[in-house]
Amino acid sequence: MKNIEILRIMSLRGPNIWTYRSTLEAWIDIGELEDFPSNTLPGFNQRLTGWLPSLIEHRCSYGERGGFVQRLQDGTWPGHILEHVTLELQNLAGMPGGFGKARSTSVRGVYKVAVRARHEEVTRAALHAARDLVMAAIEDKPFDVPATIATLRTMVDSRCLGPSTACIVEAADERRIPSFRLTDGNLVQLGHGIRQRRIWTAETDQTSAIAESISSDKDLTKTLLQACGVPVPEGQVVESPAEAWEAAEDIGLPVVVKPSDANHGRGVFIDLNTREEIETAYTLALEEGSSVIVERFIRGNEHRLLIVGGRLAAAARGEPLSVTADGSSTILQLIESQINSDPRRGELEECPLSLVLLDQEPVVRVELERQGYSGDSIPPAGKQVLIQRNGNVSIDVTDLVHPSVAAAASLAARVVGLDIAGVDLVAEDISRPLEEQRGAIVEVNAGPGLLMHLKPAEGRPRPVGRAIIEHLFAAGDNGRIPIVGVSGTHGKTTVSRLIAWQLHLSGNHVGLACGDGLYFAQRQVEKGDCANWESAQRVLINRAVQAAVFENSHDTILSEGLVYDRCQVGVVTNIAADDSLPQYYIGDAEEMVKVTRTQVDVVLPTGVAVLNAADALVADMASLCDGEVIFFGIDPALPVIAEHLEKNKRAVFIHNDQIMLATGKSELLLADITTVPLIARSKDRFQIENVLAAVAAAWALDISHDLMRAGIETFEMA
Repeated sequence: MKNIEILRIMSLRGPNIWTYRSTLEAWIDIGELEDFPSNTLPGFNQRLTGWLPSLIEHRCSYGERGGFVQRLQDGTWPGHILEHVTLELQNLAGMPGGFGKARSTSVRGVYKVAVRARHEEVTRAALHAARDLVMAAIEDKPFDVPATIATLRTMVDSRCLGPSTACIVEAADERRIPSFRLTDGNLVQLGHGIRQRRIWTAETDQTSAIAESISSDKDLTKTLLQACGVPVPEGQVVESPAEAWEAAEDIGLPVVVKPSDANHGRGVFIDLNTREEIETAYTLALEEGSSVIVERFIRGNEHRLLIVGGRLAAAARGEPLSVTADGSSTILQLIESQINSDPRRGELEECPLSLVLLDQEPVVRVELERQGYSGDSIPPAGKQVLIQRNGNVSIDVTDLVHPSVAAAASLAARVVGLDIAGVDLVAEDISRPLEEQRGAIVEVNAGPGLLMHLKPAEGRPRPVGRAIIEHLFAAGDNGRIPIVGVSGTHGKTTVSRLIAWQLHLSGNHVGLACGDGLYFAQRQVEKGDCANWESAQRVLINRAVQAAVFENSHDTILSEGLVYDRCQVGVVTNIAADDSLPQYYIGDAEEMVKVTRTQVDVVLPTGVAVLNAADALVADMASLCDGEVIFFGIDPALPVIAEHLEKNKRAVFIHNDQIMLATGKSELLLADITTVPLIARSKDRFQIENVLAAVAAAWALDISHDLMRAGIETFEMA
């Protein structure tokens, strides 16, 4: 029986044997399909490409458009096909990811399939759907592709980062600032340990609760702005429909009636001229907030200015919405055909404009009633019917903003106390000072949406995510703390603890996750094996941590990936000649190299790989390192060390029972081995190499020689 069985799925949340990015690895058994490549399955290729015509864009090993389709025609196996179908389903659902690999194992018919996974749950669902789709194509059974994509798209919208948060994370990625989600929502940490920052959509850890509360109280906001000379419309809080009319008479018609604490333009009624309109608006506005404000109506268009760190980052203008009657359609039908049909409108977060839903928009109903219409009315052909006056801010005008207008918006954000603010103002011409046109700032909003600036209806998108990252991180700051990763077959725990001890002596608050437990500042907070993703992430989340050391076993790399994207120092202690992990289809030490090299692959260009010169498999990894390499070995006569020193590079070795630090021909005595407890008590070769590896790592971290010496002479394994 032809079948594809999924044996195991692993979420590799960090750098792994496949790629630097988060990946989902599935083990599948294709059974007798091993004897049936795609070109031997009648009608399979036609069904598959008919369901997913966009597979033509997959370049595959040919490196050109249509490459994967050519592979189908030439004959390829289900593992490879599953990889591409999973990726394409993700793409069609709005979660792009181009990386994928499929590799056979030592067991006939069993394959490893790896695909980029921006969100584990979505990719798992895409993988299972891809398996079902491929099997349906093999068995010539129906498969509902649109329904599958719709289900995945719903998952993407509900589980993946929203567009505002995502654009900030993408900007951080451009700056090589690491990031990871702290919740299933939009709370994201940028950077590590003591140098981290946090964002939640367009709010940051600098956004104060007081400022946010002020911004939600529109009357208080206006009072503070007016006191500081920011132009605002005159107005007052009212407590009844009758009081609303009295206030309107005092202020002067026309007026605006709106909730004191709602947002997104909900319950805002503008250009009101009669008592009936004002009293009706009061009742509807009160449904959206706790109290109601009546204020002077300002003529002009609605504008949203995004202020980031006191500077204008983007500006957008809104325009009234209207429909043109055809003489036969109702207004409700015209809204659907002329407004809601716009692909930029929708309920998903990725849509910059909202749908106009008459039954949910009292403002629209009131606007129609003012013109003598309802949703069921059929206006005469050619008649322009105003649908909505505000809430459609989507036209980029950043380059048109007058400097004084930008300064007023910046001042408004500072008065409220927001580091990031959406400042709403009304003006007829944004390129002129507000005073010349009686323009005014009407609201200051915390956590402003960014989509209108990322996907404007007109004009060019603005790099608002980059502006927020530049606000949070000064130029040259990547939010990283020194991270040391230690991998290999033997000695990882000892080396990790000794490195952490030396960092501790140098004055750092050190986080350590290793086989002996989880430590903060040398205090053990958890016992047992903590050389895993969860424990390591606890280190990186800790705001007190100034440096981190992680032990990374082969099992952890294969089943979880590394917790960090890059590190300052990567140590590889050794690879045992008999090392293997058959449970992962890793049969020998040669294959183990592909696992261990992950630690070397992630060393920063400014970092250092510390490698065992006496282990040929480890020493050969030097060419994989983007940064510097320091070799360690007991014997200075090792060819690897000798050649390294000839190139004026660094090495650590033993000479006449003394630990030596060498750079080219220059040598420095660090300590006599008899003074190092780890070595003095045991002449075991591995223990000597452990000390040398830790010394080399400390040297790479620029720890002083005196502290290095003190570290190895005072360190005791509990």
